[in-house]
Amino acid sequence: MSVRTSWVGATALVMAVAAAGPAAAAPSAQGGHGPHEATRAAVRALVADGVPGVTATVRGRAGTWSTTAGTGDLRTGAPRGAHDRYRVGSITKTFTATVLLQLEAEGRLSLDDTVEHWLPGVVRGHGNDGGRITLRHLLNHTSGLYNYTADDTFGRTYFQKDGFLRHRYDTVSAEDLVRIAVSHAPDFAPGTSWQYSNTNYVLAGLVIGRVTGRSYADEIRDRVLRPLHLNATSLPGTRTAVPHPSGRAYSKLSDKTTGPTYDVTELNPSIASSAGEMISDSADLTRFYTALLRGRLLPPKQLEEMKTTVRDTGDPHIAYGLGLMDRRLSCGVHVWGHDGGIHGSSSLAATTADGRHAVALNLDADWTGDPETVLEAEFCGR
Repeated sequence: MSVRTSWVGATALVMAVAAAGPAAAAPSAQGGHGPHEATRAAVRALVADGVPGVTATVRGRAGTWSTTAGTGDLRTGAPRGAHDRYRVGSITKTFTATVLLQLEAEGRLSLDDTVEHWLPGVVRGHGNDGGRITLRHLLNHTSGLYNYTADDTFGRTYFQKDGFLRHRYDTVSAEDLVRIAVSHAPDFAPGTSWQYSNTNYVLAGLVIGRVTGRSYADEIRDRVLRPLHLNATSLPGTRTAVPHPSGRAYSKLSDKTTGPTYDVTELNPSIASSAGEMISDSADLTRFYTALLRGRLLPPKQLEEMKTTVRDTGDPHIAYGLGLMDRRLSCGVHVWGHDGGIHGSSSLAATTADGRHAVALNLDADWTGDPETVLEAEFCGR
């Protein structure tokens, strides 16, 4: 599996073309031409290719700039907004990894600690052994643990139409998600290969809870969201709605490239847990990654650990660190960040290594559109 995978993992729905509303770019100080014109064109092109609506924000030396295109509500025709909040899926992983690395910096754990040390008995059976898996293995996806979202029953229940429409409001515990994963044999021995697995970050969240005595959500709020004033970012837990301002989220709920489009905005995100439950907006995401890469959240040692990557990810242009992707664009520019997908939502956030130029965007669909085209436009001008 390529690193270009979201929280949805192996059950990700395939791409197709959807009906889209008319393109409508948000006003900005740049006018009709300027340094972001390629970015504006790339956002509009995504809508022309079938994404209902797109919102994007750039943070740089000249300040913050935003653009939108298309619709945020297929029923009413309301446009996407620059301040829309949306489910960010696997971008959650960078926040989870940041907290775990903060705990390491405080001497409360070591990345070389085993999962068994902190969560005794949780990863056992069917060839799984938490005593051989370290916290570092979790964060860089080298644990070998099966990705619970790839489980056939889980996919039918939560991603395909009939199952999703019946179970979209179910609450699932993190422990239940891990049990699904360890009911399968591991994909490989710990540390011998790389494979994206949401199970790793569910376990990371459980470790945060065991170390601190508080939930990973509380720790992220107190350690990251409040200090950075990320007021549009939240960890909804079992709350099913997306806070306003926001648009809707759309899916085919199928592995087909055609068929009805469903509004999947409301769902219980407990099925994503610390691997993908968060909600944010583009401005907050650019602020977060800017602060992270500029050293405001981690000491130099931990930031360097976060940026120490595994190269063999299945994509020669992407290396994976500890909850952080190093992405090499076509023009040779390297950007750091993460992508994220969950029902009806596809997101991407990235910044230069010095944290001085950041982009975040969201597509309100999960079956069409490549967000990386916006990165290419902003950082490479094409």
